[in-house]
Amino acid sequence: MEIKNYSSSTSGFILLGISSNPQLQKPLFAIFLIMYLVTVLGNVLIILTIHSDSRLHTPMYFFLSNLSFMDICFTTVIVPKMLANLLSETKSISYMGCLIQMYFFMVFGNTDSYLLASMAIDRLVAICNPFHYDVVMNTRRCLLMLLGSCTISHMHSILNIPLMSRLSFCASHVIKHFFCDIQPVLKLSCSDTSSNQMVVMTETLAVIVTPFLCILFSYLRIIVTVLRIPSAAGKWKAFSTCGSHLTVVVLFYGSIIYVYFRPLPMYSVVKDRVATVMYTVVTPMLNPFIYSLRNKDMKIVMRKLWFRIH
Repeated sequence: MEIKNYSSSTSGFILLGISSNPQLQKPLFAIFLIMYLVTVLGNVLIILTIHSDSRLHTPMYFFLSNLSFMDICFTTVIVPKMLANLLSETKSISYMGCLIQMYFFMVFGNTDSYLLASMAIDRLVAICNPFHYDVVMNTRRCLLMLLGSCTISHMHSILNIPLMSRLSFCASHVIKHFFCDIQPVLKLSCSDTSSNQMVVMTETLAVIVTPFLCILFSYLRIIVTVLRIPSAAGKWKAFSTCGSHLTVVVLFYGSIIYVYFRPLPMYSVVKDRVATVMYTVVTPMLNPFIYSLRNKDMKIVMRKLWFRIH
């Protein structure tokens, strides 16, 4: 791997972080440490709750438990390094470490996206075709959907990382972000990044827009079906089964679309940091609360699990 003028492969990069203000480093460390611990503990609790009761061994909770696992991995790729840099003066990350972080960030983030689409399909079948639900959403099909989600996400990373590794970095090696994301790294390159930009936009359409359109189509079908239900109670019951998932979708995709669906010249450091914190830290932390507090079955099983432990 040849790097011209500036050898990032030996020197690595400097991650500027959330803020360069020295007085904010320790308060930010405390805030993000608490958020990370809440994320890990909350999602572990979701996984334990689902696996502890056979009544929750259904496709919806199968995808939810895997989403919780992916959320733990997703934040673990980013937050521990960010916390270490908040207490460090150098705030450095090796060149290879940057590529590895970028690879797994894309893998877990994209898998999250496809799992949310899988959960939307599950709700679509449950509401629009309830009599064939067990046949359509069988164990084999759920496993294939999970395997497909992971495979497509890895293929996306395998395509992007070699292109990133060919870039040259001539002068600055300061990444104006708190982790190695594609756009901030492309900003530093003195190479022609047009091919990278084309691949990023094309692949983003494939791995983000495709599941998003799948979710949108599913909910349009669900809305049409629910509106045909004569009783108001029946409509409310049908919509309530989708409320938690729809809340997570809005939080997750809202911030992602803001960050990635713009040309490189329109990239804004401060605004994008805030939006990125939303889907990398805040959303994975809120997911356990959204799915547990808005779900009657989860609350019942959690209480049983709590009494069993004590």
